[in-house]
Amino acid sequence: MAGHETTLPITLEQMIYHAQSVIRGINRCLVVVDLPFGHYQSNPDVALASAIRIMKETGAHSVKLEGGEEILDSVKKIVSAGIPVMGHLGLTPQSIYKFGTYTVRAKEEEEANKLRKDAKLLEEAGCFAIVLEKIPATLATEVTQSLHIPTIGIGAGGGCNGQVLVMHDMLGINTEFKPRFLRRYLNIHEMATSAVQQYIKDVKSADFPNQQEQY
Repeated sequence: MAGHETTLPITLEQMIYHAQSVIRGINRCLVVVDLPFGHYQSNPDVALASAIRIMKETGAHSVKLEGGEEILDSVKKIVSAGIPVMGHLGLTPQSIYKFGTYTVRAKEEEEANKLRKDAKLLEEAGCFAIVLEKIPATLATEVTQSLHIPTIGIGAGGGCNGQVLVMHDMLGINTEFKPRFLRRYLNIHEMATSAVQQYIKDVKSADFPNQQEQY
């Protein structure tokens, strides 16, 4: 939405702005705000300060951090301050340059074992839920059944406790992104393009505005 190739350039101020807008538009739902890249990976004190800013300035209900054992100190620090934390394992977009690709993660046993371990560590550290992104369905089901907290899947099969589908993908606003797990419920891109083309045609033919559309 911001025109970047990845999520890495997004700032804490941008996340706070977006979260404030979301909070103003809801009646009853849990709002989880992603901590942006660079605000939790290396320094738990920075992670806590960033989470506190989000909670105080947005009115959101929780924060989300990507990663497992590497970010445990930050998770524990934030949870100990009374801020709910959601974990995120599998394909973690903030680590995309390490992966080099958006393909399915944890297909190999070594990475799958690390994910199993990380899920347990996040639960023990106090996470209230974990997002599992783009991993084999059998692994996601196994991890889900091994935990006492819920998992939310995105491209991780039907064995998770909940599902994510990005609105812009679901509604067909975005047309370039076509992974296997994406189900399009509408094609707004096609509808919007057709509407704009018709508007241009109507203006050029002097059909718009007509007598009823003038004062």
